[in-house]
Amino acid sequence: MSFLEDFQASLEPLPNILQRKYALLRDLDKSLQDIQRQNELHCIQEIEGFKEGVKSGNIAPGTSLNKFSDEAQDEQKHAIRIADEKVTLAVQAYDLVDAHIQQLDQYLKKLEEQRREKDNAAAAGSTGLNPDGNGKTGKSEGGRGGRKKSRVGGAAATAAAAAANAPSMDLDLPVDPNEPTYCFCNQVSYGEMVACDNPDCKIEWFHYGCVGLKEQPKGKWYCSDCGGMQKRKGK
Repeated sequence: MSFLEDFQASLEPLPNILQRKYALLRDLDKSLQDIQRQNELHCIQEIEGFKEGVKSGNIAPGTSLNKFSDEAQDEQKHAIRIADEKVTLAVQAYDLVDAHIQQLDQYLKKLEEQRREKDNAAAAGSTGLNPDGNGKTGKSEGGRGGRKKSRVGGAAATAAAAAANAPSMDLDLPVDPNEPTYCFCNQVSYGEMVACDNPDCKIEWFHYGCVGLKEQPKGKWYCSDCGGMQKRKGK
């Protein structure tokens, strides 16, 4: 039985259980009101009797007789017991509903985790290669000497799609010694790369790992050299 089926099975009797508890609460509340009215009348009668006794001199003020009878006190204790039962029933109903809410929260949390896993798998599967086949995104076609047009240029994206759809060929090609190098490490392009937004940056492109990035930064991004220059200009 799946979690959802188990949750639905435990949820089915909940309305009937709550109805029984609420019905018992109403009965207890009616009994409590009756006892309170009875005790109120009883206490009023005893208070009037105290007053008459003091006026007639049969009861001296401050004596031990100036207290409610045992019967009136028993009624008050009974009312307190009924009120405690009402509180217990209300707490039971609350805990019952809260337990089902927590189960539902756990189920929704699992669904959210599964959705994220599917989204991450879909995103990983849809990642294409750039024109030179090494998975680097966003570098312009002009090589080291040319400035990038955008972080993901239209022509580069089109070429990347074509390369991704082309038949794969296992060719052992030698490394071109004339291929331009990038980044602080002075290596050829590979993996994910990010472009510095300073148009005068001398390096322009950087490997994610070399600059401590795991994903494409939001907004403008500057390398450590250009970032220091931007801070000095802002002073």
